[in-house]
Amino acid sequence: MIAHAAVLIGRRAAAFGVTVAFGVFALSACSSSPARDASSLAPNARRATQEIESVCWTQQAAWNRGDVDGFMRAGYWASESLTFFSGGEVTRGYETVLARYKRRYQSEGAEMGQLTFSQLETELLGIDHAVLRGNWFLDFAEREDVGGLFTLVLRRTSEGWRIVHDHTSVATK
Repeated sequence: MIAHAAVLIGRRAAAFGVTVAFGVFALSACSSSPARDASSLAPNARRATQEIESVCWTQQAAWNRGDVDGFMRAGYWASESLTFFSGGEVTRGYETVLARYKRRYQSEGAEMGQLTFSQLETELLGIDHAVLRGNWFLDFAEREDVGGLFTLVLRRTSEGWRIVHDHTSVATK
């Protein structure tokens, strides 16, 4: 009886070892390919960061020229899957986000102000995805200035880096 129990325990231990080994193998097979893991980012990280931050500088210049269409084209993904979260509202789709900007900043009596981005922090999530965090500030001539924080999720597309999700908050006083 004891010998039989020892054989059963030995078989279960062996089966457990095989199961663990298979699980480790399966997880490693499902992980990112070597071309997409973090170590592959290092050689191109500086260039990707510059390209991503360039999106902000191009948008800032377009905004300060009064060009909302150019601001959108320079940075946002032209897709109905684009999302914009701000002020407790969710806006979906490129055309809807564009219309929101125009309504708020180019309608009768609205003012665009001068836009400044600062304290940019880029985090690469892979070779084709990144998060960009920073501050924004609008200097208005006729009304109280406003600013806050933003978090952008960007994807590298055939057109370059594009914002696929924007979460912008306004600082309270």
